[in-house]
Amino acid sequence: MFKKWLWGIPLTLMLVVTGIIVYYGYSIVHFANSISTASSTSSAAGSDVTSNPSSDTIVTTIPKWEGQERVNILLIGGDSRGDDAGRSDTVMVASIDPLSKKAHLFSVLRDTYVEIPGHGKSRLNAAFSYGGAELTKQTVSNLLGIPIQHYVYTDFTGFMALVDALGGIDIDVEKDMYYTSKADKHMYDIDLKKGLQHMDGRTALQYVRFRHDATSDFTRTQRQRIFMTELAKKMQSTTSLFKIPEILEAIAPYVQTDLSPTQMLKLASLGFDIRAQEIHQQQIPPNHLLTNERVGGAQVLGVNVNKLQAYIQKLFEEDNNTSDSSPSGESNE
Repeated sequence: MFKKWLWGIPLTLMLVVTGIIVYYGYSIVHFANSISTASSTSSAAGSDVTSNPSSDTIVTTIPKWEGQERVNILLIGGDSRGDDAGRSDTVMVASIDPLSKKAHLFSVLRDTYVEIPGHGKSRLNAAFSYGGAELTKQTVSNLLGIPIQHYVYTDFTGFMALVDALGGIDIDVEKDMYYTSKADKHMYDIDLKKGLQHMDGRTALQYVRFRHDATSDFTRTQRQRIFMTELAKKMQSTTSLFKIPEILEAIAPYVQTDLSPTQMLKLASLGFDIRAQEIHQQQIPPNHLLTNERVGGAQVLGVNVNKLQAYIQKLFEEDNNTSDSSPSGESNE
């Protein structure tokens, strides 16, 4: 009897673990299908997968990313309110080398004066109001000189939902931050105090949006990169892994992407191979390539596109020439 009981322990554990994997797999696939705008024939960059799992698929293993080419994903934070599509409030590019497992997080300054296909020159954040995520993706790809295969879009509500679902993020606020506006009926007022804080979704949104100081969008994008790095660390924690179904359910209504469900599964697998604290962070364009220009009485940020694209390529070449043990850090120059 005792031997039978001992034999039952691993069997019970196996059943429990299998149940957890199936439950998580179903949650991931259901989430992927709910946010994807990709057709069933979409294929991942460098991948031979051409079909999407349905929401009824039972996933017991997360598929591995198979491609060898660099993967560039556009991350868009929108300021849409009501029926107004708005402009992009935040534009970032996550660039991952699947071979070296090295990644860059580029913050693209939204006031950069760029060529928007079909609309002439304007600030970068206008691209979203003209043609949504797809036009923004094309515009940023032309600016950086790299293929951007996919995008992920969310708005203020989605950002707050993600932070709340993770249980908040700890951030050391570098100074007091205060801003108030009647335009949004004070919904997005900012009132933060200097020091280490455990931020919920609403407080975190204040932190990443504050730009009302001498350096404006430059330090704002720096804070966004800091926050995104801390967010990635939290996502990779054991506690967050156990909360995956809850997290996905919370953010699904507010996220849109052209990644197919299969691509999302593979990209998630690739993402967990990258250490969050080793992600290289850069402001784009870097300060030394920026020029202040006036267009129609308004100030914009000019850049030599050829020099910017050469700068991006140099960063990628340095990845290939640097050993895995080399430290990474942030660069604005």
